[in-house]
Amino acid sequence: MYILYGGGVTRALAPQMVLEEGNLPYELRKVDITKKEHRAEAFLKLNPAGYVPALVTPEGDVLHEAAGIMLYLADRHGLTDLAPAIDDPLRGVFLSRLFYFTNDVQPSFKRTYYARRYALREEDILAIAAQSEAMVRDRWQVIEDQLAANGPYHLGERFSLLDIHLANWAAYGLRKPGDLLDDMPASKLLFDRVMARPKCGALLQALMDEISGFRQTMKR
Repeated sequence: MYILYGGGVTRALAPQMVLEEGNLPYELRKVDITKKEHRAEAFLKLNPAGYVPALVTPEGDVLHEAAGIMLYLADRHGLTDLAPAIDDPLRGVFLSRLFYFTNDVQPSFKRTYYARRYALREEDILAIAAQSEAMVRDRWQVIEDQLAANGPYHLGERFSLLDIHLANWAAYGLRKPGDLLDDMPASKLLFDRVMARPKCGALLQALMDEISGFRQTMKR
């Protein structure tokens, strides 16, 4: 049995989708980030990085970083329908696109949402948010062009956890849920396909239903 810490408006949803798609037994323990439970002493003992998601393995190891957890689950349980095996020719493409998103696209999202953390002066916050939003669109356009040329999924006709990862961030959007997809038709097609999956769709919809209210508590 895995124990997944997260829930609500957190990035734990993507690993949760992998657990669901892989039919892996798990328990979800909710961490309310609006109440800063992720920075409470009890949680920091579990994950000193102070972020969710965190996954406790059956052996008792604690893992963090959503993309890493997703890849670990797929590899450990042989979920080759979600992550190409090491000897699969598509493994290189898969890893390249996974790390591109986590290393290049994702940081720009975080600066957009939490521009206040990156500003030395109050008057710079909106400019940092705007610049970061522009960077999200610029970096995401690389993915959009790849999907338009070789989609509908990241690996062509083959669904993978890359598509789960993208769908989660697309659901958050920039100013409101899903708004990034308004001018990204290939990404919107992929998102709609993930939404159509019985196990992923309901979870994504629940996330989008929560985001609008949560955004009111976030300050740029």
